Amino acid sequence: MATDQLDQIRRALTLDSAASSDFDLNPETVLPPDRVLRPAGVLLALVPGSAGYDVILTKRSSALRHHPGQIAFPGGKLDPGDTDVIAAALREAEEEVGLPRQQVDVIGTLPSHETVTNFIITPVIGLVRGTFEPVAEPGEVAEIFAVPLSHITDPTRFSTQSRRWRGSRRNYFTVPFGPYYIWGATARILRALADRMSE
Repeated sequence: MATDQLDQIRRALTLDSAASSDFDLNPETVLPPDRVLRPAGVLLALVPGSAGYDVILTKRSSALRHHPGQIAFPGGKLDPGDTDVIAAALREAEEEVGLPRQQVDVIGTLPSHETVTNFIITPVIGLVRGTFEPVAEPGEVAEIFAVPLSHITDPTRFSTQSRRWRGSRRNYFTVPFGPYYIWGATARILRALADRMSE
């Protein structure tokens, strides 16, 4: 099954599709044309699971100023020392979950994703070689967990929900897994992958 999943992912990465956005489900939103977007990279790290591959996710610390308690990929903004967003994703994964960057074979990237917080994120898909002991970065990561790739790439697992944000109704994707409420940019990126893999 794992080999089949890798073949599906590699095929999915060859397909053409547009960049995604936190505003995809809110077409009435008018974005400022002069907005400045900060580049960032996140890692969809594939590790062997009980039935194929799992993807590593984190629960952000409730003490963080931005997105406290939310489910996220390891990753973050491009720093001056990073050669590109792929390097940023690998560096951040090493810092946040203790995944040595040399253990990750990068398979490819998905189209970029724009967030409501003015980041332009590049999702990086990487295959983890060997085993590693996850270590959460103190103060930033409250929990590290794995979710089956088969769960988060199944379009039927997704639903659309909404809440009020900055005075207007905002629609967004969710893909819950057990006690974890995966939504927002993380769910939107996963939905983009799910759509590609189901084509």
